[in-house]
Order: sequence, then C-alpha cells, then structure tokens
Amino acid sequence: MPKHDDLALLRRALELARQGTGLTSPNPCVGAVIVDHDGNTVGEGSYTYDGLKHAEVLALEQAGEKARGATVYVNLEPCAHQGRTGPCAEALVAARVGRVVAAVEDPNPAVSGKGFDILRAAGVEVSVGLAADEARSLNEGFARYVRTRLPLVTLKTAMTLDGRIAPPPGESEDPSALGVDGTAGGWITSETARNHVQELRHAADAIMVGVGTVIADDPLLTDRTGLPRRRSLLRVIVDSRLRLPFESRIAKTCRDDVIIFCSFAEEKRKAELMARGIRVEQIALGTSGGRTDLKALVKRLGEMDITSLIIEGGAMVNGAALVTGIVDKVFLYYAPKLLGGSGSVPFAAGPGFRRMSEAAVVKNFRIHRFGEDFAVEGYIRDPWSE
Repeated sequence: MPKHDDLALLRRALELARQGTGLTSPNPCVGAVIVDHDGNTVGEGSYTYDGLKHAEVLALEQAGEKARGATVYVNLEPCAHQGRTGPCAEALVAARVGRVVAAVEDPNPAVSGKGFDILRAAGVEVSVGLAADEARSLNEGFARYVRTRLPLVTLKTAMTLDGRIAPPPGESEDPSALGVDGTAGGWITSETARNHVQELRHAADAIMVGVGTVIADDPLLTDRTGLPRRRSLLRVIVDSRLRLPFESRIAKTCRDDVIIFCSFAEEKRKAELMARGIRVEQIALGTSGGRTDLKALVKRLGEMDITSLIIEGGAMVNGAALVTGIVDKVFLYYAPKLLGGSGSVPFAAGPGFRRMSEAAVVKNFRIHRFGEDFAVEGYIRDPWSE
C-alpha cells in the first residue's frame, strides 16, 4: 500500500480538529482526512458537539466509495463504544478503508486501544504515534477530565522578571494597572501576549479568580476572541463570604455564566445575587487558612462537565491553588521589567511550601515568545497519565 506524507496529513487532521476548539467540550477535538491511493484527499471532517457526527463519519460521507482501500488520518483513536453515535472504528471497517494513521490512543482507560483492536482484527493497517505531542496538547483538558472527572487546571499569570504581579497597594496610577483584565493602560505584558491569553480563554470551559481580584480590578473575565463557542466561558468566583459587588462588571454582565463558590451564605445577599442570574453554591472551608476548599470546588466543576479551568487570580488564590495541589499546568507570562519594592505583590502568597523538597515541580516546559515578552508553559501533572 502506498505511503503518503503521513506527518503533513496528520497535521492537516490536527488543523481540522482545532476548528472545533470551543465547540466540542466535554468531548475531544477531532479532525479526520481520507486520502486515496493516488494521494488525493477525498474526504475531511471536523467534529463539533452540536453537529453530533464524528469527524471520521463526516469524512467517510464525503469520500463515499472512494474510501475503499484509502488511508484515514485522525488525531485521536477512532472510538469503539456506543455513545450519542455508533463506534467510528466499526464505520471505518464497514467502509473498507485500508489504513488508519492516528496520533494518539484514546485517553479513556475504559476504551483505550479497543478502536485499534477492531481495525486490526478486520485487517486494517494501523499506525500510531506520529505528531503525538501536538495531539496530546490539543486534547489535554479532555484527557484529564475523562480519566479523573476533574478539569485540567491551568494557573496563568503575568508578572515582571522579579515575580511581581502588582505594585504596593495605593501606589499604582490606575487601580487596574497591573491586573490581568483591566480597563486601562499600565499592563505588565504587551498586547501580543494579552491576545494570546484570549486564545487560552477560548479553549477553556471556565476561568476563576478570587473576589479580591474582582474588588481590586473589576475584570470582565470573558472570551474576547470573537470566535464561536458552544458554551459561554463560565466565570468562577471564589468568595467565601459573598462580597461580590453588585456594581462589578461581572455582576452587571452576567448571562447565566457566573458562579460564586462561598462558605458562608447570608440568605438575603444570596437571593439578591441569584436574582441577577448569578449561581451561588456553598463549599466547605478547607483544612487550613479559613478559605474555601479548592479541591472540593474543582470536583464540583468536574460534576458540571467543566473539562478545563484557567486560574487568573491574585497572589492569595495562586498560592492556595499551588499548596492544595489542584494545579496541573502553568502558563506564566513574563515582561522584561523589574518592579522591586518590598510591598509589591508577589506571584503567589500565603503559607507556601515549607521546604524545597515539597515545591511544585514544573516538567516538560516550553518557552514561548511574544515580542519582548516570553511565557513558560509547563506541567505539574501530566493530564494523560498522572
């Protein structure tokens, strides 16, 4: 059987899969390409949740009889189980394709490898592993969620080279000057880096801050890419005593896309918030610090089919998230600036880890450049295996 440019065609499948960003959750992004013996693309498909049909099925429908003996390129193992649709592996067998080239296995332990088993049992040649890193990165939220029923938690912040996210209180010309989502100038990072933050938000199901950030910066916490998404970005506020201002931009723009997790709920204030369309749920206090139990909060988000969460909080929320162990990934933006000053706000505050041996270790990190700024992307926990 002729071998085509497998890497280029798998990357085309990945390109199609990325078209589903924001449109597939809680399912994965999947793209498929079908190529005949002569190297002609005869079918393509990109999955969306509301579109129902899987990428492989859409590509098969486009290819028709030309799928017979063809090679199928797909970024994720064809499914082998009955869900809202039938198994894609069986559809490929029925179409009598000759070869399947997939980037990675399905991360779901209950079905991983079974799609490939169906194909091989029917005499279909199967190749796995090309472009695997790109494929894993695309569906890391799905992988974390399908394996643990917990969302992938990414801690994102922008800071100076000396690790400061804000000047001392009262010393900024603008109260939102060094915030992550302010209304005026004085940003730490460049517009290029901030635009990339919007891409991260678009790929996420939820974004979280503490109420202190809302009071100090009055952020919107919205996805401003303008790209379509199936579900609104859920804005999550950690607010143990329901201090969210009614006049905050978050409260005034709520469209059933804001949820507050509190530990103490005064009934009248809770009713007033809920009358504005804001959901309020009580979560017990954690084991230390008198703060909302972040592990319980993340578990609750998983129960709501949230597969990915970005934390864009202040120092206290950042510190608590790291110490409680809820963070899977970090995306840390740095600007070539030094703020200095003993009162300036550090990236993470609170009790922290007691000794170096307890520190959260960032693995498999990559460096990204955004003009003069740069970012460190890395993992504390591998969403595909840990």
